[in-house]
Amino acid sequence: MLNKDRLFPTEPKTRDLARALYNEISTLPIVSPHGHTDPRWYAENEPFPDPAKLFVVPDHYVFRMLCSQGVKLTDLGVPRVDGGETETDSRKIWRLFAENFYLLRGTPSRGWLEHSFEHVFGLTKRFGPETADEFYDHIDECLKKPEFRPRALFERFNIEAISTTESPLDDLKWHAMIRDSGWTGGKVVTSYRPDPVVDPEFEGFAENVEKFGELTGVDATKYENYLQAHRIRRAFFKQYGATATDHGHPTARTEDLPKADVEALFAKALKGECSAEEADAFRGHMLTEMARMSVEDGLVLQIHPGSSRNHSDEVMARFGRDKGFDIPVQTSYVEALRPLLNAVGMEPDLTIVLFTLDETAYSRELAPLAGVYPALRLGPAWWFHDSPEGMRRYREMVTETAGFYNTVGFNDDTRAFCSIPARHDVARRVDCAFLATLVATGRLDEDEAPEVARDLTYNLVKRAYRL
Repeated sequence: MLNKDRLFPTEPKTRDLARALYNEISTLPIVSPHGHTDPRWYAENEPFPDPAKLFVVPDHYVFRMLCSQGVKLTDLGVPRVDGGETETDSRKIWRLFAENFYLLRGTPSRGWLEHSFEHVFGLTKRFGPETADEFYDHIDECLKKPEFRPRALFERFNIEAISTTESPLDDLKWHAMIRDSGWTGGKVVTSYRPDPVVDPEFEGFAENVEKFGELTGVDATKYENYLQAHRIRRAFFKQYGATATDHGHPTARTEDLPKADVEALFAKALKGECSAEEADAFRGHMLTEMARMSVEDGLVLQIHPGSSRNHSDEVMARFGRDKGFDIPVQTSYVEALRPLLNAVGMEPDLTIVLFTLDETAYSRELAPLAGVYPALRLGPAWWFHDSPEGMRRYREMVTETAGFYNTVGFNDDTRAFCSIPARHDVARRVDCAFLATLVATGRLDEDEAPEVARDLTYNLVKRAYRL
């Protein structure tokens, strides 16, 4: 089903170079330093329920496209926050998915799915309404076998390490179960995502801070104690392998406010009285505080700004967060990051990984910033740009200014477990195509290209995320 030279250049000599580079790195272990797979899968190691619950129900890349053509989320089995009626017949969901699979033509989702069908389940026919039941029955039968349980697939995918993402209010019980199980086939670590207790506009912020204090044994409603609570929870997360924090702020704004000013903002936030401007200022100050804590404890700081999250009020109310209605917005970095960079940007032992959904910022702002500040690294093409063309544009726009070694490899950032090897394969192919083009046009020596390919695939991510 899949062309062996997919994503390589069409010019024969350059394609041969890309293929040779790819063959050298295609089997390297996968290091997945940021993602949203469920640690419960690896802890309990129970079979995945069925094809629909594996490929359709949890994957907003899939159901957002179908939703755009009028397919109801409830008909795709997406659960409602109020427990209301939604489709539970997985075969019916699967058939609806197959009927609308053509909508994914030309998208990376189709490539990820077909890679999974072929390389994970051995299916080589074209997927669609005519083959829907055949695919369902075959995948369903596979999922009942021990070799298709989460841990077995983890090892088969050659995943060396994977990071999940948890709230600071999470008890990390699944990570504790993984640690205590004696499983030696894979490294699963957590990441500290403090948004629920850092963002005054996050639902239940005051209650979250109160629970934060209960978990840490301090009165977190007092600002100094609140900062200490973060240090306590960060240390707790490090016990379960955390090497990074992650921050999904609406903007890249940072602040370094006087203590009295931030204490006043914090008090207003707890009362629910912050304006939108004040909430953004508090979030911005907390990014700088998180960076200072990273200098202390060594955790990598990841900043994921620029998404208007949960854009549809109706979908948010009925289905909750992360249901495909997050939309990119224009994002500025140069002035926004200045307070943080003036505070800690020259720290050589600090790593701050910047992501963007605004491609116009790559060459204008992000590459120049990462190309001079020791603390900064550029995250890979992310989310809407986690695609062959998005990855190619990323390399073209950042390499000339930031080079390769101010980037951090590839993050799959996925909830869809079987897509992990597919996504990493795409990134490896695109990088090899880019390197082959540099060699063919005299910008990189041929004997250097294999070393760079290995660095982009494996070494940079290990080094940046300290895995």
